[in-house]
Amino acid sequence: MGTTALPDFKPEDQLDGDEGAMVQRGGTSTDAADMNRMGKTQELRRNFKFVGIVGFVTILQATWENVLLANWFGLYNGGTAGLIWMTIAVWLLMLCMIASLAEMASMSPTSGGQYHWVSEFAPPSLQKPLSYVVGWCCCLGWIAGVPSCCVQLAGMVQTMVLLVHPNADVGQLWQTTLLLYCFIALAVAFNIFFAQHLPLAEGIILFVHIFAFFVFLLVFWIMGDHAPAKQVFTEFHDGGGWGTGLSCLVGLATPVWCFIGPDAGAHMSEELKDASIQLPRAMLYSTILNGILGVAMLISFCFCITDVEALVNSDSDFAIIEVLFTATGSHAATVVLGTILVVLLFFSTVTTVASASRQIWAFSRDQGFPFSTWIRQVAPKYEIPVNALLVCLGVSLVISVINFGSDTAFNAVVGVSNAALGFSYIVSVGCIRLKRLRGEPLLPRRWSLGKWGGPINDMTLAFLAVIFVFSFFPTDTSVNFENFNYAIVIFSAACLLALAYYLLGGGRKYIAPVSLIKNE
Repeated sequence: MGTTALPDFKPEDQLDGDEGAMVQRGGTSTDAADMNRMGKTQELRRNFKFVGIVGFVTILQATWENVLLANWFGLYNGGTAGLIWMTIAVWLLMLCMIASLAEMASMSPTSGGQYHWVSEFAPPSLQKPLSYVVGWCCCLGWIAGVPSCCVQLAGMVQTMVLLVHPNADVGQLWQTTLLLYCFIALAVAFNIFFAQHLPLAEGIILFVHIFAFFVFLLVFWIMGDHAPAKQVFTEFHDGGGWGTGLSCLVGLATPVWCFIGPDAGAHMSEELKDASIQLPRAMLYSTILNGILGVAMLISFCFCITDVEALVNSDSDFAIIEVLFTATGSHAATVVLGTILVVLLFFSTVTTVASASRQIWAFSRDQGFPFSTWIRQVAPKYEIPVNALLVCLGVSLVISVINFGSDTAFNAVVGVSNAALGFSYIVSVGCIRLKRLRGEPLLPRRWSLGKWGGPINDMTLAFLAVIFVFSFFPTDTSVNFENFNYAIVIFSAACLLALAYYLLGGGRKYIAPVSLIKNE
């Protein structure tokens, strides 16, 4: 695994006069050669360099922040012991998955990501329909991720208000939804009006991300009451009645959410300088960094939980606020620390919007959606896909309307983000694994898994199959209309909608990326 040279590969030999435009937009001759081979025109400015894209992926995953914010499912089904051991397992297996994706990203560094890779690597008879379905699933997963981040932001704000003013009339569903709308609008506005400053912002937030990690760690270590180590590492909690082992698997929603979205960097690859080598490195290094910080933070947090049962049965879904207040004994300190988490999660949402919009833009560039001609337009003033950002805004707001009527329905939208992205990873890694099994030559790449490619792909597929299945499990064995996990319904509906549009004319319009590839 690592960097490999490109034998007899000279980028300048594949240029067709577009290198000048590429250089003007911040690219290199290798970037120009990659775009030329894929039959794509450089339309976006390459503002990102290595540190910026590491910050982008790191902040989007926001692992240590999410182990504090999204731990309820893991604690309810698994307890502290289940949550810790499953998070470590997910991190290590995620590294296998990211390595598989990184190799494909080095072969074809394009904003299309998974659906483009499927189009190039799938068997010829399946290249067009399979890449089409994967494209829809990628867009579904990323768009659903935007309101799921924002509902956490809204919940954190309301929880802090209730901490300071216990009798305040906040926390109602409509109030949460309006706050959610506000955060979605702010995240999209930042991506439109401050797009050129996004790399700088990511670098600054990366520093805050690391600095704040040590602040929270010291609070937990010095100020908190600590449970015995035996309780933290060996006592499980089976809130859903599944049985200890199965309960931990049902609680995978928490650790998976903390690491999901490693393909974010791939969707920004047409805005990254020297993408075919810098992107794979950034994807892997950011997840290694996030995993170390996330596991350390999770263990420290779990030591501050002395009563899991009371915590999961409390009125708030954000146990971190209660733990911080218990540790500090101060409303002011708790609100300040909570605000830091809100700021970091907001910029995670900004990066999620950026990735979602680039995925939408790339798929519309290949005519994958209705009104693709309008969606794919890049505003000359901003050199970013503004229309795709507006589509992301509109669909996110529509999805969020569900929050007015049903918490259960909205939670299904959150869950389907993991399932849809997981499906796209399964298909793309499965295609490259099939080529290896058949002994077919792979594309030249500057970052390669070498002889470990097959085993790493196999571990990735086994891991993703488990994640995909358990994304659709309800939290409790006693399933009813109220607590049923509707993620399977939403996922199936999206696939059927994609199939219907494909059969009713979308298939004739859709341009499979492989049809544009230049093989000379």
